[in-house]
Amino acid sequence: MTILIAGGGIGGVSAALALAQRGFKVRVLERAAEFGEIGFGIQLGPNAFDMLDRLGVREALEATAFFPNNLVMQDAVSGKEVSRIHLKGAFRRQYKWPYAVIHRRDLHGALLDACRAKPELVSLETSSGLKSFKQDGERMLVTLDDGREVEGGMLICADGLRSVGRQQILKDGEPRVSGHVAHRGVVPMEQVSDTRFVDDMVIWAGPNLHLVQYRLRGGTVLNNVCVIESEQYKQGRQNWGGMDEVEQIFSGTVPYVRDALRFISTERSWVMCDRDPKPGWTAGNATLLGDAAHPTLQYLAQGACMAMEDGVVLAAKMAGRGDTSINATLQAYETERYLRAARITLTSRFFGHVCHAGGGARDLRNHLAAQRGTENFFEVDWIYRGIEA
Repeated sequence: MTILIAGGGIGGVSAALALAQRGFKVRVLERAAEFGEIGFGIQLGPNAFDMLDRLGVREALEATAFFPNNLVMQDAVSGKEVSRIHLKGAFRRQYKWPYAVIHRRDLHGALLDACRAKPELVSLETSSGLKSFKQDGERMLVTLDDGREVEGGMLICADGLRSVGRQQILKDGEPRVSGHVAHRGVVPMEQVSDTRFVDDMVIWAGPNLHLVQYRLRGGTVLNNVCVIESEQYKQGRQNWGGMDEVEQIFSGTVPYVRDALRFISTERSWVMCDRDPKPGWTAGNATLLGDAAHPTLQYLAQGACMAMEDGVVLAAKMAGRGDTSINATLQAYETERYLRAARITLTSRFFGHVCHAGGGARDLRNHLAAQRGTENFFEVDWIYRGIEA
């Protein structure tokens, strides 16, 4: 049986690699003319490192990853520290794996290289976007954008936020626009004059805004991400979330934060979207994976992690299915992943409100966070303990 995967992003190639490790033959059908990832940094919690180890790419990535000493929240208005989590010592003892940050292209590239090392099992095909699919008995018949038809025994739709596969299965329309927009930029470390925070992963939190900074590429560059909760979007205006609005919303922050905006690229912005959790990812021998199944906001840094977990769980279910039908196996995969992914989605929204708190909510956040201690991991413990697959 050949398994078809629509989408060659982190989720798609992770699933392909996990399935190939179990001996399955896979065709990855990527819409773009070449495989690649858009964006800069990505955070990898211990649960993600566990997946990378299972996928056999952990050691290849450790050379280009950066391992911050702490997760730090700073108040962007007062400049004072709100909370800190030590990522060494007790953290490593509790979760086994580290917390790291890495360039998205490095992560995606390592997964691709591992797939390419299995040419007898993994076929990577570009300019092959999913247009539609249908089931004919035990066969999945897939029509591509250019009119070609391909056939397999199963289809995994890992085709992202605006998944074609999701619309055929769930028919639930466009994703939910959050009104949050991100701008990003990466600069060489030699251009960074204030290095007080560069050994940590730091989030500067303020009313309707935050700024995240951490090092990438083995610590040689500084990744900067500023996010605003757009008032112009709430008012229904067009062209909201640009740098003019960013500078206006950040105008009340401390000089360090305002100065960091010079590191932000003005070429492109990312509008943050998610969906309300919804079951029913599976129809016949087709199912959803990653953002196609459960897109989430970035506030827990778990989008790619959840996609990798999906792939590992799905491969394990397929390997152990015995005489169980493919549909029943995919239903079991969905059941195992649905509530964990739903909790990530809804908690990410809540953490966005915490980061962007103003007024009394900001005061309460800072008061409660100051009491937490540097080795208290209760907010993320259920995430970082990972999965049993």
